[in-house]
Amino acid sequence: MELRQLRYFVKVAETLNFSEAAKALYVTQSTLSQQVRQLEAELGTPLFERSSHHVALTEAGSVILANARQALREAEMCAERINDINNLSTGTLNIGVTYSFSPILTETILTFTKRYPRIKLNILYKPMSELMTLLRDGTVDFALAFRPSQPVEGVESHILFQNQLSVIVGTHHPLAGRQRLSVAELAQYDLALPSKGLQARNALDMILPPGMPLKVRIELNEVNILLQLIRGSMMVTVLAEATIHNQSGVKAIPLDTPASEMAGCIHTLRDTYRKRSMQEFVRMLGESIAVRDRQNAWL
Repeated sequence: MELRQLRYFVKVAETLNFSEAAKALYVTQSTLSQQVRQLEAELGTPLFERSSHHVALTEAGSVILANARQALREAEMCAERINDINNLSTGTLNIGVTYSFSPILTETILTFTKRYPRIKLNILYKPMSELMTLLRDGTVDFALAFRPSQPVEGVESHILFQNQLSVIVGTHHPLAGRQRLSVAELAQYDLALPSKGLQARNALDMILPPGMPLKVRIELNEVNILLQLIRGSMMVTVLAEATIHNQSGVKAIPLDTPASEMAGCIHTLRDTYRKRSMQEFVRMLGESIAVRDRQNAWL
């Protein structure tokens, strides 16, 4: 059994069309069919039901599809590890990020790409719950997000900096001169809040007194647009203080409650290989001005 045969089998299983799969693999259809038949002969069972107008997986084909994909992923990992050894001169680093971490990450992205121009960065911005799924299925190598309220099975969370849930207002807002704000005072203002499911919103919902009425005028899941609304109106939002790093026209006012603390973390799968590019990126991130500012604020 060869990796090439498994790769051909998986592509046909994904397209259920030999002609389309052959084009995607840049081989002739006869070569593809021959390799798949050799694999079927070695396994002693057909993997596809074929007719002039129809291709479908057999029961055996459906069973081994997941194993074939896993074998190909492991083969790719072997190649990536060899590339890692080559002084970070090639490779891909997949990073998952929550929206709140965007301003913290920019500095390190620029520094890393200048130092390692041949390392490709794939950066996905998603809510925390989606990032954990992407981490577990290997789509991202690590995730940057605040620590979840409950541990995630199989995931290690390493604290990068401490932060605080804060009320965010425009610099023209009457609250901009306040040093702290109580949770109860939020009920007095029109609110534009992050959507339910985002970490800042989850943290806020956990500290709100039961039944406390809020004047929520807008909910959205795009932090940059949310901050634009705050700059141009008298509305108030609640986000992690780190979200407004290097942002002008807005002011963060800490919420006066111990439960407002949020830990910025690097999340990785437990007991898995860590790419050298990942280790280097995380090192740079820890030494960045953005992160050091957050760390010094808690000293």
